Amino acid sequence: MNADQILTEIREANLSYLMLAQSLIRADKEQALFRLGVSEESAAMIALLTPAQMMKVASGNTLLCRFRMDDDLVWGLLTNHGKGAANDTTSRLHASILMAGRHQEAA
Repeated sequence: MNADQILTEIREANLSYLMLAQSLIRADKEQALFRLGVSEESAAMIALLTPAQMMKVASGNTLLCRFRMDDDLVWGLLTNHGKGAANDTTSRLHASILMAGRHQEAA
């Protein structure tokens, strides 16, 4: 993959992310804040973006979204392969609880 292809992929990902974020925010703001990990101020700005503004913001060369699982414990819980369906569900729930707590701390 060359540099032009990477930039194209980043721009497409940014536009998809903005469209999804705007849809989530308009449908259920509180849930969107949790799922997206953004502040109320950012959510308000995203909700008001016009299609032209979204295209302009998305056209940058930097990803707008980022991974929120930035520690080994959460990654371990999310990638717990082969331990059984019941344990997998418990691990994902535990990871969600940890990330929700971090969202509350950031807010």
